[in-house]
Amino acid sequence: MTEEEFSDINGNTISLDCQSHSEFCKEFTVSVPKLSLRKVMNYTCAVWLTAYAVFFATDNTNVLSAAIIVTLVGMMLHLHFVKIDHESMLIIGSLGIQISASYASGRESTSFIEMSKVKDIVINEAIYMQRVIYYLCILLKEPSDPGGVGAVVPLFQSSKPRLNCLEEVYKSCQDILGQS
Repeated sequence: MTEEEFSDINGNTISLDCQSHSEFCKEFTVSVPKLSLRKVMNYTCAVWLTAYAVFFATDNTNVLSAAIIVTLVGMMLHLHFVKIDHESMLIIGSLGIQISASYASGRESTSFIEMSKVKDIVINEAIYMQRVIYYLCILLKEPSDPGGVGAVVPLFQSSKPRLNCLEEVYKSCQDILGQS
């Protein structure tokens, strides 16, 4: 088990935890920092100060109640559907690949891809906000044409690790794919 510090495409610190369960089974977990209390307070203060300004201009107390409700509902939705604490990929040579994401609210999302459907795992590049970024993806076989690519499944979409982190995961995945 090794854990290393890397950075994401924005320069924020992320960690990569590599666990080797066996020669044909490895798990990679990319963790991002927890939700910043300072950030939450800044957004809350901005919404409430805007609501107080509108309240003083209109003398309508419903504005304050709506601001509180919008802030609480917005925070709950953000924690439950957007903020991901860590993403993981478990690759088992003869079986398949399991992809998981754990949200800040505790909710988990998991999907599994059978190894018979996997064509390859590659590092791809994309243009994102006027920059070239790299991402790891699984190429799935085309059902009608086994030599073609049917779909592309991107990995670690939320954490967006840089190339040096992706290369470590890529090399280990290729070792396992080469053995199976």
